[in-house]
Amino acid sequence: MRRINRRLEVIALLLVGSLGLLILLFTDNSDDLLEVPKSETAQSMPKLHTNVNQATTRLVTKCKINTSVGEIPEFTSFNKPMKEFLRYRHCRNFPVLLDAPEKCGKRPQDSSNVFLLLMIKSSPLNYGRREVIRKTWGKERLQNGVWIRRIFVSGIPESSVDAHRYDSLLKIENEQHNDILQFDFIDTFYNLTLKQTLFLEWLETRCPHAHFLFNGDDDVFANTENMVLFLKGLKDNDGSEHLFMGFLIIGNGPIRDAYSKYFVPTQIYESHLFPPYCSGGGILLSMFTTKAIYKVLHGTELFPIDDVFLGMCLEKVGLQPMSHTGILTLGFQMLSNTFETYDPCFYRELLLVHPFLPHETIVMWEKIHNPQIKCGTLLAPKRPV
Repeated sequence: MRRINRRLEVIALLLVGSLGLLILLFTDNSDDLLEVPKSETAQSMPKLHTNVNQATTRLVTKCKINTSVGEIPEFTSFNKPMKEFLRYRHCRNFPVLLDAPEKCGKRPQDSSNVFLLLMIKSSPLNYGRREVIRKTWGKERLQNGVWIRRIFVSGIPESSVDAHRYDSLLKIENEQHNDILQFDFIDTFYNLTLKQTLFLEWLETRCPHAHFLFNGDDDVFANTENMVLFLKGLKDNDGSEHLFMGFLIIGNGPIRDAYSKYFVPTQIYESHLFPPYCSGGGILLSMFTTKAIYKVLHGTELFPIDDVFLGMCLEKVGLQPMSHTGILTLGFQMLSNTFETYDPCFYRELLLVHPFLPHETIVMWEKIHNPQIKCGTLLAPKRPV
């Protein structure tokens, strides 16, 4: 019995000591301390609005709250992220914290040398994803005689601790890679529409003559070589004609469950159907289409789901989204008789698959470029129903 009690005392002392160490670590806000990037599992989990009070306080200094939204019927029953979105929905002007002004050339007219600009939406915390993309499909290079350029678009973290540490990290990244565009707004799911809007304004100023744009997330596997081949093969379209292509969604409507990540109350969208749109994981656009969307941006009220918002803008200008069978933003099931879940022979033919973890991206990028892998006739990938 004494031995058991002694062991319990030792365990208790160890736990107290560990707790004290954690308190010291989290109360040290030194600029010299950079938080170790979170695990791939943690990065892949969507973070909604874990600290609404801090986010609200920091937003108040930038834009006046709209208190009249409290008069919306059933407003008190909305979840906290939706309430915050509506209170600051009118806020559209936020300063640039980090920029890459010469991303497309020293002068705006030089941007015609950029064939494909990769615009990648990335939370400040997703350092590991950005690093993998830089080394694989997002590498800036001359591909088939045309230039691919890359830029990550971000806001600021919700947590003041994360903001202190990760903002320093983003500055270091931008000094090393010149590929960060950061705006001074809270980076949350409902603010992805704001991220799209501010980026398109930047694009109009910094890179107005690029030919094509890839608009996607940082957790995808993108075969950018196939994208270039596809875009170069378009008949009579060098970016000067309409193109808005991805995983087409027709007949989808708003989710009314207030606990859902995609909650949209009837008070801000009455219809039970959205206009046709492409899933936001990855979309290919021509500069013609991005400019058309840009023209109606300021006359279109911000919507909490960014890919639906782009579909609304397309509808306003009378353009239609298109489907490409090689863009699978909802993933797919592999039909194969082997134990290989990610067969490179499938991915050599695709343009994009979502979702993908960083380690999977590295492995697949190496596999599809391995000349020793021979691909025969395989079963086609099955799309999810």
